[in-house]
Amino acid sequence: MSENAYLVGLRLSGKKVVVVGGGSVAQRRLGLLVSAGADVHVVARTVTPAVEATAGVTVTLRDYRDGDLDGAWYALAATDDPDVNAAVVAEADRRRIFCVRADAAVDGSAVTPATFGHDGLSIGVLAGGEHRRSAAIRTAIREALASGLVQAGVDEETAELRGTVALVGGGPGDPELITVRGRRLLARADVVVADRLAPPELLSELPAHVEVIDAAKIPYGRAMAQEAINDVLIERARAGAFVVRLKGGDPFVFARGYEEVIACAEAGIPVTVVPGVTSAIAVPALAGVPVTHRGVNHEFVVVSGHLAPDAPESLVNWDALAAMTGTIVLLMAVERIELFAAALQKGGRPADTPVLVVQQGSTAGQRTVRATLADVATVIRSEGVRPPAIIVIGPVVEVADAVGGR
Repeated sequence: MSENAYLVGLRLSGKKVVVVGGGSVAQRRLGLLVSAGADVHVVARTVTPAVEATAGVTVTLRDYRDGDLDGAWYALAATDDPDVNAAVVAEADRRRIFCVRADAAVDGSAVTPATFGHDGLSIGVLAGGEHRRSAAIRTAIREALASGLVQAGVDEETAELRGTVALVGGGPGDPELITVRGRRLLARADVVVADRLAPPELLSELPAHVEVIDAAKIPYGRAMAQEAINDVLIERARAGAFVVRLKGGDPFVFARGYEEVIACAEAGIPVTVVPGVTSAIAVPALAGVPVTHRGVNHEFVVVSGHLAPDAPESLVNWDALAAMTGTIVLLMAVERIELFAAALQKGGRPADTPVLVVQQGSTAGQRTVRATLADVATVIRSEGVRPPAIIVIGPVVEVADAVGGR
């Protein structure tokens, strides 16, 4: 086959497609074929569990035989035997069926491009059989579209977004941990209302015409009242702007995001919610500690530390937390850590329970401190730990220690 392939999109809905081979290569191809509506038949001596479990696929467990391509419109030779793959290509040629040969792309009559979907588009890249090159270019294009560096159909989508609000979780701090959808909507914003914990690098990427409003709620410092934030979102949206409310972490994890959804809904402003990677789970993971581990714990609880255990407004049952054996993740707890540690020990949590403290998780300034429940308050003060910091309490901390966790 010539390296200069002719690019074309195949409409395979209802048409027979034969995949010879049931290993990892076939496994990667089946999803797109099924989503295209093809009548997919897999012929292989053995198949992976994922291939066997793929809905909408007919699996025949035996060796390939000449004649298996009867009635097919498209075929893939994806076994680990070059002779079998060559025989599949030969049969396809006789029957005038386009066929991809996975182990030697230039020997087939078709080539599978490196593909992805974006905003209603199907985008594929061919590089003359150089799979790594085509995959790298595909990834670069996808990242450019996701970041807004390259825009597709922006005018039409932006027109639909005007007068609405998107509540976007920015992730724990690293700008690469925002979701693809979150970054795409941020690139279309007219106004961005950003919290202090929203990744600042994301704001630096915005075009000059975008209005950035600082809604920072800095601990121990100045604050923008929640009602004022709600008013800004509604006012700018009513003026015809597309407003992105950018928060750190996930907007519904102790971030008052749903209050903003309610306020917009009551004002008749449509809201799109884009979940984010929450620091409660991501930051411990990035520090080498899982919040759950098989055989160690069957539960983890995320607790807000903005109120003292004995505060009348507190909704936390600290005795119940102390009685559990799993993981406790404390957010916003640095200021009152003495009170929380004392309450947990009073409720029965052992004083030698291991504790991990992660400051500025996922950022260049990330650092970790180890302690026990008995001395965590002293360690935090002596080490000068300041917010934002995540405090993880439980035996999973020792799991990381056993494998050299950071």
